[in-house]
Amino acid sequence: MSDVTRTDHGIKVLLIDDQPIVAEAIRRMLEPETDIELRYCSDPSQAMAVAKEFSPTIILQDLVMPDIDGLLLLKFYRANASTRDIPVIVLSSQEEPVTKAKAFGLGASDYLVKLPDRVELIARVRHHSSGYIHLLERNEAFEALRQSQQELAEDLAQAERYVTSLLPERIATDSVVTDWKFIPSSKLGGDSFGYHWIDDDHFACYLLDVCGHGVKAALMSVSAMNVLRAQSLSGCDFRDASQVLSALNNAFLMDNHNEMYFTIWYGVYNKVLRELNYSGAGHPPALLVSGPPEAPTACRQLESQGPMNGIVADMPYAAERISVESGSRLYLYSDGICELHKVDGSMWPFADFVKVMSAPLSSGGSMLERIHSVGQAVQSGHPFVDDFSILEVKFV
Repeated sequence: MSDVTRTDHGIKVLLIDDQPIVAEAIRRMLEPETDIELRYCSDPSQAMAVAKEFSPTIILQDLVMPDIDGLLLLKFYRANASTRDIPVIVLSSQEEPVTKAKAFGLGASDYLVKLPDRVELIARVRHHSSGYIHLLERNEAFEALRQSQQELAEDLAQAERYVTSLLPERIATDSVVTDWKFIPSSKLGGDSFGYHWIDDDHFACYLLDVCGHGVKAALMSVSAMNVLRAQSLSGCDFRDASQVLSALNNAFLMDNHNEMYFTIWYGVYNKVLRELNYSGAGHPPALLVSGPPEAPTACRQLESQGPMNGIVADMPYAAERISVESGSRLYLYSDGICELHKVDGSMWPFADFVKVMSAPLSSGGSMLERIHSVGQAVQSGHPFVDDFSILEVKFV
């Protein structure tokens, strides 16, 4: 525990006894011990109030007192949250096994026949106080950890809201219609996606996934997305997927970004030629499904041939071109959707994922909702361990 959260606990003795002569004897025994603080209470009816105010690390208590006896006080201590764990040494003028048993049964920590030997008294006071102080320090450490975890959870929640706020608005034009589903994992991953018109004829769409989890991965993902949206890669033609990935690779080299890298799939649709130019960097293949949703005719995997972005400088990335039929749907997704583990620990086959994505849909059905439901079923209802990110682009 850090100095900021640690409290220095000294030994504090609370003596409850109606006999001033006993109190004076105990005071003299403890007086040479400069690290021990003593508080005396002669009225047992005030014992609880004094204990709450003084916060002792140990209570020395007479067993036989007027009005309230020591056994009843033990019940009060153990029933109250502020005194429940404070060790109590019972002081008695007699050593009776039955009385001892009752005292221990009610929560006494120790039993001494008064007046005890000074050396023994001090040893027992230090021993029991030490155990209680360790308990207090442990509780403080747990509380500091709880607060730290709460602050971390709040930071992650803020980062999640920030990342979500940057996701693009869904659009519906005479050329493309977009939809997406994004569910951040409990640890917040590095998924981001977007799309925009480069000019009147060229529509860019992309999805990337930064290695690792947490705020660091999320912020790097956002940085890369902002570069793509602002088209701020110098000398790069953003209509050419190969140029984009090569320039992006050099802009986010892991040597300059805390050893972090990312995968990405980037495509540009030319609405005049009805052609898709695409390239990928270590990312799962995009799926291009042709035909109407109720009766798809083909599902092509648009492979991501290049290595992950940021690994090696000046890495070339090849681009491919493919014709796009009217009514086709393009799906970009992160590995948090397709790389799922079943309850038995085995991996969900990628071929089964493709079958789900290319299967016929009922009229008005949503492929995004279907794959989410199937993914949950594959994991038997367990939450996704990585971000759930999928983007659908319909080509009108």
